[in-house]
Amino acid sequence: MAAIAAPLAKIRKKLVKRAAKEHSQTLRRAFQFAFLALNVWIGAEFYLFVRYYETGGRSPWAGRPPGVEGWLPIASLMNLKVWLMSGRVPALHPAGMFLLIAFLAASWLFRKSFCGWLCPVGTVSEYLWRLGRRAFGRNSRLPRGADIAVRSLKYILLGLFLYAVGAMPVDEIRAFLSGPYGMVDDVKMLNFFRFLGLTGCTVTAVLAIASVFIQNFWCRYLCPYGALMGLVSLASPLRIRRDPGVCIDCAKCAKACPSALPVDRLIAIRSAECTGCLECVAACPAAGALRLSTPRARRAPAWVVAAGIAALFVGICGYARLTGHWHTYLPGSTYFELIPRANEFTHP
Repeated sequence: MAAIAAPLAKIRKKLVKRAAKEHSQTLRRAFQFAFLALNVWIGAEFYLFVRYYETGGRSPWAGRPPGVEGWLPIASLMNLKVWLMSGRVPALHPAGMFLLIAFLAASWLFRKSFCGWLCPVGTVSEYLWRLGRRAFGRNSRLPRGADIAVRSLKYILLGLFLYAVGAMPVDEIRAFLSGPYGMVDDVKMLNFFRFLGLTGCTVTAVLAIASVFIQNFWCRYLCPYGALMGLVSLASPLRIRRDPGVCIDCAKCAKACPSALPVDRLIAIRSAECTGCLECVAACPAAGALRLSTPRARRAPAWVVAAGIAALFVGICGYARLTGHWHTYLPGSTYFELIPRANEFTHP
C-alpha cells in the first residue's frame, strides 16, 4: 500500500494559467484610497465648519458636509427606523440614513464589500497589517477557539445597538434627534477625537499595534458596523466559488484571504466574514478555479463589482440630493448657540 500511495502522492493536476491579467486589487485599492481621501476632505471641511461657530464667526466659514453623517451609524439606524415605521424621511441627519442604505445594498449585492472596498477604517487597518507583515515577515492569528470567542464581541455589540434602537418608540427617537444632543452629535463625535484623553489615546494605540500584528484586528473582532454588513451579506446572490476539477490545491487562496477563510477546502464561501475583496481570486494561478459568481455560475468580474458599488453609492446619494433629503437644515443661530456648548449636552 505504501508503494502505491507514494506515486499517487506525487500526482499533480496540470496548471492552466490565466490568459488575462488580474486587475481586481488595482480596482479595489483605487476605491479604497478614493473613499479615504473623500473622508479626509469631509473631516477637514467639518472641522472648519465647527471652528467657525466655535469662534463666533471669526474663523473662515465652511459649510457642513452631509457626508459626516456616515460616521453616525446609531443616528442613521434610528432615522432608518423612523422612515420605515412612519414613511417620512427625517429632517435631521438624513444623509447618514441614505449612506447606511447604500452600504447595506452594496454589502447585500456584492458580499461585505463596504468593508473590503470602501470603509476608511478598514483601509487603514489593512495597511497596518501589511506593514506588520513587511516588517516582521508574517502576521499572527489567534487560536481557533479564542478567535471564535473574541469574534463574537462585535455581534454582541451589534445586538446591543439594535436592541436599543429597536426598543425606542418612533416619537422618542424624533425627540432625541431633534434635541440639543441629537442636533450636535456630529460635533460631539469630532470633539471626542479632537480632545482624546489618556484612556482614549491608550485604547487607540493598543488597537493600532494589535492591527500591525493581527490581520484586521478591529474589523474582525470589534466592529459592530462590519458585523451588520456581514449579516446582510449572507443573503447575497454572489459567492466566491471554487471548481475542484480545475483547482491545483496550491492553497494560495487561503493564504491570501485576509479573513482567514479556508477557501482551498470549500466549494462556496458563505461566511459573513467574506468581504468580497477578491484577494483569493487574485492569488489563484489556475484559470477558472476560483471566481465570484451567482448560483448559476454566472461570473461577476472585478469591474462589475466596482461598477455596481459605484452605481449604488452615487445613485442612492444622488437620489437623496435630488429629492431634498441630503442636507440637514438648521439656522446659523442654532449652531452659534449649540456648537460652543456641545460638550455640555449628555445622552438623555
